[in-house]
Amino acid sequence: MIVFDLRCASGHVFEAWFGSSSAFEEQRERALVACPMCGDTAVVKAVMAPNVAPKGNARTPSPPAEVKAALQALAAAQRKVLEGSRWVGGEFATQARAMHAGDQPHETIHGQATLAEAKALVDEGVPVAPLPLPIVPPEKAN
Repeated sequence: MIVFDLRCASGHVFEAWFGSSSAFEEQRERALVACPMCGDTAVVKAVMAPNVAPKGNARTPSPPAEVKAALQALAAAQRKVLEGSRWVGGEFATQARAMHAGDQPHETIHGQATLAEAKALVDEGVPVAPLPLPIVPPEKAN
């Protein structure tokens, strides 16, 4: 795994992990990498400070226990919310819109939508919300 500092067109800088540099490029070209602050998919690698190993036997401190606990609690809450939800993948916008229009029975679903699709759903009054943590699609889970 490799971590990159990324920057969107609005100037927000954030970190993201990828399997390789080519994996980042592939995901960026498919607009799968988005700024967590504004959702912009015009993302490039930002200038990164070198990762210099600590001297001697000094150790890098791990994240505070409170942060770990909060992330674990958030992940558990998201899992609970998704227990009765059905994964619809890239058909999320189509199916959410159909349920809102009454063309399809209502059910709880989750999937993927582009920023433009999500904004359009909100503008149409379709009740949607982003998930706080990323989801691994069932076909990609090991």
